[in-house]
Amino acid sequence: MRKVAIFDIDGTIFRSSLLIQIVERFIEEGIFSKQKAQDFARQKFAWMDRKGGYDEYIQAIIKVFVQNIKGVAYSDFSRIGEEVVAEQKDRVYRFTRDLIRDLKKRKYFLLAVSHSPKGILDHFCKRLGFDKVYGLMYETGPTDRFTGKITEEAFMLNKAAVVQHAAEKEELTFKDSIGVGDTESDIPFLELVGEPICFNPNSKLYAHAKRNNWKVVVERKDVIYEM
Repeated sequence: MRKVAIFDIDGTIFRSSLLIQIVERFIEEGIFSKQKAQDFARQKFAWMDRKGGYDEYIQAIIKVFVQNIKGVAYSDFSRIGEEVVAEQKDRVYRFTRDLIRDLKKRKYFLLAVSHSPKGILDHFCKRLGFDKVYGLMYETGPTDRFTGKITEEAFMLNKAAVVQHAAEKEELTFKDSIGVGDTESDIPFLELVGEPICFNPNSKLYAHAKRNNWKVVVERKDVIYEM
């Protein structure tokens, strides 16, 4: 059985959110109405001005995506996903980038578990050498246009269940396993691994990490340090 290393993607490897980049590009190209930018503008600027939280911002982005993806051609989504990844593939954190390279050399099974759309995750994670990628799968109809529904939504939102499923399917062991995440939504899979790493954690994950004596790593500018 292979040892596994489990990574969240947005904010853990990628220095932004893949979904944010997709939504903003959809608006730029007119696939989503340009007026939809106003639906998350308040939360975006509140977060940038440190007067509001990132969670409120990303939830507003998710709402715009879910409410407007119905009827969009999968070909447009895939094309824009490839373009975004090609442009921003190197906008990653050094700590997780180098950790992935090291674990790959040590023959770890690299598993990505994210709530971003799987279509764009596949483009992004392939370049990093991941063995398996789990993300939200948005249903398409007979004409290859999105229906607005998420396939197996309850299961895919449960990161612990996804990781357990992957471990059974791929014959992975949690002994000497590693997990890296940045928010409280990653706690369920971090509790499964031998070495949980909270990387640039938000306040809820940081508090949980300190209670459980988990490793906390912060990357700021050109400095990486453990707290």
